[in-house]
Amino acid sequence: MNKPQTIAVLGLGHLGSAIAKRLAGQGLDVVGWTRSIEGDPNEAVAKADAVLLCLFDGAACREVLDRVQGSVKAGAVVLNTSTVAPAEAAELARRFGPNYVHVPVLGSVRAMEAGAVHLLAAGDAEPFDTVRPVLDALGTVRRVGDAATAAALKLVANSSLAGAVLALRDAVQQAEELGLARDEALDVLEIGQLGGLAARKRSFLTQPPTASAAADAEFTVGALAKDMALLAGASAKPVPSAAELADAAGDPGADIAVAITTPAVDEAVLEPLRAYIRGHATGDPAHFREAFLPTAHVEGIRDGAFVSWPLDQYCSLFSGQPAVDEATRTRRIDSVRVHGTVASASMTLHHGPDTFTDIFLLVQTEGRWRIANKAYHRRPAG
Repeated sequence: MNKPQTIAVLGLGHLGSAIAKRLAGQGLDVVGWTRSIEGDPNEAVAKADAVLLCLFDGAACREVLDRVQGSVKAGAVVLNTSTVAPAEAAELARRFGPNYVHVPVLGSVRAMEAGAVHLLAAGDAEPFDTVRPVLDALGTVRRVGDAATAAALKLVANSSLAGAVLALRDAVQQAEELGLARDEALDVLEIGQLGGLAARKRSFLTQPPTASAAADAEFTVGALAKDMALLAGASAKPVPSAAELADAAGDPGADIAVAITTPAVDEAVLEPLRAYIRGHATGDPAHFREAFLPTAHVEGIRDGAFVSWPLDQYCSLFSGQPAVDEATRTRRIDSVRVHGTVASASMTLHHGPDTFTDIFLLVQTEGRWRIANKAYHRRPAG
């Protein structure tokens, strides 16, 4: 096979446009097509020595390839940079056989513009060698075993990005709670482990959002949430960031920085948890009745046996007076995750020699948040 001279880029979103511009800047003949405007992708594909996909997900890949498969020239290589599930990548590889190269991209739009991305390339030797000059024009190429492996590695890489986004969000929120100026906090965060992300997203984090924010997005929160959902499905393991990112912004087309600036948990969600803390601090069961729904249960293991107390029975355990060692007891809300009208929360309580982990399910009903159920684990000293 000869080096491809004409490349059809199908999908001209943020990354696809950067790919097309980069290839054109390297002297290749680029024809583009995107699903958001009218036009026949077959016209672009029929001219191409290589067809490069840069689409949102596996469904989009299948839809577009169904439209153009009959127009792909004999011997043309299909390059797929889209982020899809491992099983989807494997199926596309089976469908196109040796002329398919799966090549997900690690890096931002700016990195693509500079030719500084990393590409995970999976495909047979002959088609890979044919398109190697195209890939080299985009960035650094790393060969991997097969399409499913390339897709899985891309999801794992994006998992680290999702974790960094949420860690930076938490750091920014804690800085605000401590009364620190945003710029000063970011100056210090840029020194630490989150420095690269903090530096890249600083303009988003320090300036009011503008109407062009979505147009300026390098990697959208919707795309990252989609990738984490794919990872959760492929691994069959919980991926908390999938739900957190899905709830992070009303506009899935906004940059991932939106997830960093998502407001802290609403005070209304925290109020029943604080009422619960007041109940323990004072021994007054009225605070528990304020915190819990009347139908709530408190469940856990007590003296080796499972207990499930209705609210009245739980309240009867309290005398109305603080514990004699109340001055030494501490309680801390560890996490709160809100999903529409339901939320989950966890809390750590140090009560005398014992440490308790409390897990709460909360619901929003009749205009306020209440605890619907609590389960606990007691860790005795020693």
